[in-house]
Amino acid sequence: MRCPLYEAGRCRSCGSIELPYHEQLARKQAGAEAALGAGVHWQAPVSSAEQGFRNKAKLVVAGKPHRVTLGILDERGRGIDLTECPLYPAALARAFEPLRTFLNDSGVEPYDVPGRRGELKHVIVTVAEPEGALMLRFVLRSRAWLDRLDKELPRLLAALPRVSLVSVNLQPEHKAILEGDEEVVIHGGPALRIAVGDAVLELPPKSFFQTNTAVAAALYREAVQWVEEVSPRCILDLFCGVGGFALHLAAPERDVVGVELSAEAVSGAERSRAALGLAGVDFRVGDALEYLSSSSVPADLIVVNPPRRGLGSELSACLDVAGARHILYSSCNVATLAKDLAAMPHYAPQRARVFDMFPHTEHFELLVLLERARGSWNERSESKDPKNAPTQIDSDPSRNLLGARCTLMHTGVPLLATRLASSRVSSTLAGSSSNRPLPP
Repeated sequence: MRCPLYEAGRCRSCGSIELPYHEQLARKQAGAEAALGAGVHWQAPVSSAEQGFRNKAKLVVAGKPHRVTLGILDERGRGIDLTECPLYPAALARAFEPLRTFLNDSGVEPYDVPGRRGELKHVIVTVAEPEGALMLRFVLRSRAWLDRLDKELPRLLAALPRVSLVSVNLQPEHKAILEGDEEVVIHGGPALRIAVGDAVLELPPKSFFQTNTAVAAALYREAVQWVEEVSPRCILDLFCGVGGFALHLAAPERDVVGVELSAEAVSGAERSRAALGLAGVDFRVGDALEYLSSSSVPADLIVVNPPRRGLGSELSACLDVAGARHILYSSCNVATLAKDLAAMPHYAPQRARVFDMFPHTEHFELLVLLERARGSWNERSESKDPKNAPTQIDSDPSRNLLGARCTLMHTGVPLLATRLASSRVSSTLAGSSSNRPLPP
């Protein structure tokens, strides 16, 4: 694909754009295979449209009052307009010029990063295709422009009739972060409804969703097929967000529990569940590690879809002893995925597939089905042979290595989640028959 912005040197975000697309896919596949090693059944990568695939535009507002730019900043903090980026679909791109006109007419002062002054930092636009409904979010430094924006909003809505939700996010700090904690909905709401696969998901303003709707739908379809083959009766979905995996994996005579830190995202997931009329699906607000450490839900399959930083050593160790027969891991960072898998020695990847959410970059989504290895302590604990009976749970974490981290979900008995000091963990390991180190 050719991009005038890239060729002019105005934007270098798509670092792989000079490669033919089939070579981009081949490189991503090779990187994924190298990370997982041998013994994995691979399916062909799921490709994306080469342009017009992004459902969200995160635009830095720069320039001066009445002359704003929408795009990114150069190395000196000056605005570079990217509204002609070919990655945006027509339904999204059509909104940019009316939006720019509105901002210019309003006289709002763009935030000047080098000068640390101004009000409007970002505009975030999300489209729900094929309907074309839009969600607009204005990221402001303060409330100074909020009343004026609210007053002039009818003019914007007249220019953009497909807008179904408008909100203001307040981000007062001079930091390289996209948004702040406080969100104020000033029109419509509470969420943008977006059709993905077999579900209509509700996206509240601050919730996460994949930027490539078509490939996200393919990801959920693949997950459904893999999960049906292993037939779990109970699924625990960690980092469930607005419920993409949980809602697609729901089935008769199956319980699904989704856990997500964002209360706003959980509210969206609950509304989607109600609209779909699904029984046996429940959503909880909570931290993944804390929930898994104290839960007695007897899940035989756990879904994890963490951010780029991955699961981390503690949660990986907790999953390793949780007892689920399978783990379905959806990763957007193969490097952190490899680290997490190294911390789960009782599980081995069985099948995997690359989903190219991010063409022209080195990034991709990787779906991996992990299976608990036979002969692990989990398998032995389920044996009826008395000599293979599970170890009795001890309330003293210094005498119960596994109890120091997690909950044995398949026993239904909460263990202690006490975080031991490094020295205490080391001394416990010295007397452990497993001799498997836990992270500090």
